[in-house]
Amino acid sequence: MASPGKKAFALRLDPALHAAVERAAAADLRSVNAEIECLLREALARRGVQVPAAKPRDGG
Repeated sequence: MASPGKKAFALRLDPALHAAVERAAAADLRSVNAEIECLLREALARRGVQVPAAKPRDGG
């Protein structure tokens, strides 16, 4: 289930790409979803696309 305020959608990935993202996520102590979001933000920033910072999650 998506977090409140987050857009949920299906994403189909090549299994090798998913495995690489999964390894990167584990190294960064993130979920695969959080890693993909981080990678997308980094890629957009390199292209000069400004994305507002994510709101911090509530602890409870």
